[in-house]
Amino acid sequence: MAVNIEAYNSIIEELKSKSVQLVAVSKTKPMEDIKALYNAGQRDFGENYVQEITEKQPALPADIHWHFIGHLQSNKVKYIAPFVYLIHGVDSLKLLQEINKQASKNNRVIDCLLQVYIAQEESKFGLDENELQEIIANLSSLTSVRVTGLMGMASFSDDLSKVRNEFHNLKSIFDKLKSQELPANCQPSILSMGMSGDYQVAVEEGSTMVRIGSLLFGARK
Repeated sequence: MAVNIEAYNSIIEELKSKSVQLVAVSKTKPMEDIKALYNAGQRDFGENYVQEITEKQPALPADIHWHFIGHLQSNKVKYIAPFVYLIHGVDSLKLLQEINKQASKNNRVIDCLLQVYIAQEESKFGLDENELQEIIANLSSLTSVRVTGLMGMASFSDDLSKVRNEFHNLKSIFDKLKSQELPANCQPSILSMGMSGDYQVAVEEGSTMVRIGSLLFGARK
């Protein structure tokens, strides 16, 4: 299926009225599809695989904001450090330290979201509240990263009340974090939660950024 511009326009209108940012998830999608959405006005694109994002980035317009939304391995950080706009899934202090090191080598400060584990599924990655606080306690020494918020993935479930509850929990962790005294490089303004199947529930529960792929690009093969 080609890009669904009609769906894009309607989602953008819906999100704009609530001040929610859209990241178009373009993983596995061809560059023509990204260009079509770019031409419709989209600038934020999310990719899951390092090899794919590093191939697409130089071939597409320079003003695209590339979001890395997959599970990032420490040894791959160096490949995206020169250009990545926001890393969504930081789930360990070790990974954040590596991002800091590679950002410094590129004379950049890289914005990151800390991924909190909210789903009742073993397959999901993320921090618990104690690990989150440990990272916050170590942040002031990491001068080439900035934590701009939290990210979480709800259970893959048709039970929307369960999903809502998980988003609600993440919002309360986010609010608690914002009420703390924080280091200068922790400026939590982004709460990234919600995907194609559950973004409306996420927005109702306080999400400020949603990651949508299949509604825009069609289902993945």
